[in-house]
Amino acid sequence: MEYAFHFYNALAETGLMMALNKCLGELTAPPVILCIGSDLAVGDSLGPVTGTLLRRKGELVGYVYGTLKNPVTAKEVRLVDGFLRRTHPGSKIIAVDAAVGEENDVGLIKVIDAPLKPGSGANKRLGRVGDISILGIVAKKSAFSYSLINLTRLNVVYSMSEIIAGALTSFSLQRSAV
Repeated sequence: MEYAFHFYNALAETGLMMALNKCLGELTAPPVILCIGSDLAVGDSLGPVTGTLLRRKGELVGYVYGTLKNPVTAKEVRLVDGFLRRTHPGSKIIAVDAAVGEENDVGLIKVIDAPLKPGSGANKRLGRVGDISILGIVAKKSAFSYSLINLTRLNVVYSMSEIIAGALTSFSLQRSAV
């Protein structure tokens, strides 16, 4: 199942939270949020910015990996997935990352009921990670996707990160209230 909301949509945060509820169902343990990306390129910083915003909310959202201070890059995913599965047995992993897509998809935030495959927009062959994926489409896919990632506007990335962090916080608060 896949859900998509444009970051200009005033109800995007609520929609993302509802999509997470549908995708995750009943949880036996708090979810782990893995925010993938690098602070070296604006377009690739969606994950670390989201992680930083979540960390500022403190214990409200549970376990968060990947921030601007301590990023988790796509290269480390192979190692991180195993670490998270051993460290947080029974927890669902929500992977957050920037992505490239069709021109009409730029600005969409997608929740996908499947593992994330980081680096695929840059034609990297890396392992899958997580149980649920949250992708922010930050640039148009092309032969020069890497250079487009560097030309992405920080406002777009930050706005998407705020929406994702808000939805994850609301989701966590809703789950802890039950």
